Amino acid sequence: MSVRRPLHGRWLGRRRYEEVHQLQKRLHAARQADEIPDTVLLLEHEPVITLGRGAKSENVLAPRELLATAGVDLVETGRGGDVTLHAPGQLVCYPIVSLSPDRQDVRRYVADLAETMRRLAARHGISAGPVEGLIGVWVDKKSPTEFRGPSGALHLAKLGAIGVRISRWVTMHGFAFNLTTDLELFGMIVPCGITQHGVTSVQDLTGETPEVETEARHALDLLADVLGGEVASFDDRSTVPLG
Repeated sequence: MSVRRPLHGRWLGRRRYEEVHQLQKRLHAARQADEIPDTVLLLEHEPVITLGRGAKSENVLAPRELLATAGVDLVETGRGGDVTLHAPGQLVCYPIVSLSPDRQDVRRYVADLAETMRRLAARHGISAGPVEGLIGVWVDKKSPTEFRGPSGALHLAKLGAIGVRISRWVTMHGFAFNLTTDLELFGMIVPCGITQHGVTSVQDLTGETPEVETEARHALDLLADVLGGEVASFDDRSTVPLG
């Protein structure tokens, strides 16, 4: 009988980006040293625009002065990808997991994150899926309950974004899934450098207003299943300083 990998989840509540980024770095180093088990951070961020390694400055449409006035942070990060936005109402999932020895395949891991979000969307009656050449998980806004792929979609929109970094086969960063996110905030950027398609959310598609913390637990269960693991713990750290 194969052993299912245990995942330890931490709910962090609503946090600013940089303090969580620093926590990720510390946990990533500890996981590489085999000092901690596979750990998954689940949270929502205060409004922030993040710049990946491939970010183009022109994809940040709002001037820095306007961002500061609006209380939106601007942070450079080490994940892959272009420009993205995090804000309240968006579930963010950062797996700090080792892909050794049996899952050492970057494309497979990115597909696993997309599959996790696809299943999370299905809980709300939304049919979603990947689109070749475009990272993330996508829907047809004209037909939220039936996704026929990009060729059959009348109004393609991104429901969840993915950006990862993998070093010595230990992951960090992860995915962001729009639940009740204020979609007007995305007007400050060109999300992931994609101009031809917009973004959407569970609330936008269904009218539902799911709680981020509730969805976090479901996401952890789904991620564990997709990775061939099981949830070993889920701790509420929302009131604990990250240090």
